[in-house]
Amino acid sequence: MPTLRQLEYLVAVADAKHFGRAAAAVNVSQPTLSQQLRTLEARLGVVLIERGDSPVQLTPIGREIAQRARQILIGVDDVRGLAKRAVSGLAGAIRFGVTPTLGPYLMPAVVASLHGEYRDMRLFMREGIPDEQLADLRRGALDMLLAPLPVSGADLHIEPLFREPLCLVAAPDNALFAKPRLRKADMAGVGVLSLDPRHHFHRQAVEICGDLNAELLRDYEGTSLDSLRQMAGSGIGLAILPELYLRSEVGGEDMVRRLDIADWSAERSIAAVWRRGAAWADSYRMIAQAIAAQAHAMMGTKDAMPLR
Repeated sequence: MPTLRQLEYLVAVADAKHFGRAAAAVNVSQPTLSQQLRTLEARLGVVLIERGDSPVQLTPIGREIAQRARQILIGVDDVRGLAKRAVSGLAGAIRFGVTPTLGPYLMPAVVASLHGEYRDMRLFMREGIPDEQLADLRRGALDMLLAPLPVSGADLHIEPLFREPLCLVAAPDNALFAKPRLRKADMAGVGVLSLDPRHHFHRQAVEICGDLNAELLRDYEGTSLDSLRQMAGSGIGLAILPELYLRSEVGGEDMVRRLDIADWSAERSIAAVWRRGAAWADSYRMIAQAIAAQAHAMMGTKDAMPLR
């Protein structure tokens, strides 16, 4: 029968598509990894890897076995986590993914609060693109993530947390502020900045521009909310910024002003996500509740608004 270690090697090759990088990922030498994979093929009686190709490719049966091996390894990790949690309670390392359009201004207070109450818990924070982090969650590289909705999948537990208003801002000297009452019609043709297209935030900006008949400025895509605020403050165009960012110490309104549009509003919904059936689900839910409480405290709202 295959060993767990051999299955781990196969999954590493499937992810890295390179023997050297796969060996480094699982902390063995390349000859050891190659030998163990040949042993695995001999035990199963099938060829798993198409050798000689660069990048390394798995055979069709190799891909199928690697996918099932990944689920086995995740299950084993959950068993270990369940046993550890039974002994130590809320302790250990949790690999936490968060979008850069939320984490920098919401998570610091949450992390500090959790650390004060649960000294033995460690949150390993990874900022990244939500779609890419969902893939990492599914393959076991992340334990939990905070992401904008929509998110779907029968293999995922999705815990809606809060709705966050989105605001249009501009430089204080923008001509729009001279109008006594702004309406959607006043936004027609106005240039709006956004992040690069990989971000969910970009897709929402496209929808907002469509609703306002505004123009998305594709030549000035920002890399962060800070860059959007700074470009808007310099007069390049309007920016869409989240309410929590504008209320935070890292963001704020020092170089921009909010546009009050009488017949328009927008928001995004935020959820915590983890694998369905995860051994640490109770701990993830507690972390999710702490995040929701912090968000509502920052926004001055009392309770989470149900999203289901």
